[in-house]
Amino acid sequence: QVQLAESGGGLAQAGGSLRLSCAASGRTFSGAIMGWFRQAPGKEREFVAVMRWNGVSTYSGDSVKGRFTISRDNAKNTVHLQMNSLKPEDTAVYYCVANPATPRGVTQWGSYDYRGQGTQVTVSS
Repeated sequence: QVQLAESGGGLAQAGGSLRLSCAASGRTFSGAIMGWFRQAPGKEREFVAVMRWNGVSTYSGDSVKGRFTISRDNAKNTVHLQMNSLKPEDTAVYYCVANPATPRGVTQWGSYDYRGQGTQVTVSS
């Protein structure tokens, strides 16, 4: 079994930055794709960004584009999400996801075999 452990969440002011990290552990894991979803209070869980083993990334739309940057360290089975210019609407629980193969629906939560417990990000205005 593979476990995903998120870290780096917390409280930030609007305009500030946070960096989330997610480490995969457990059985030998060669994650073809790793990334992030988030769920704001009272809203559905939404896709944020993923990065494939070869470094190709996919981001959600305009809500995070240009402000969030995903990166990964394949040797360490970790993925990071650098979040800049944070807005109060970025407040959410952020979940790490991973899959040994790139799924057809990369923006769909149900496509991922492995999911973390989530880390809270709160942005104050």
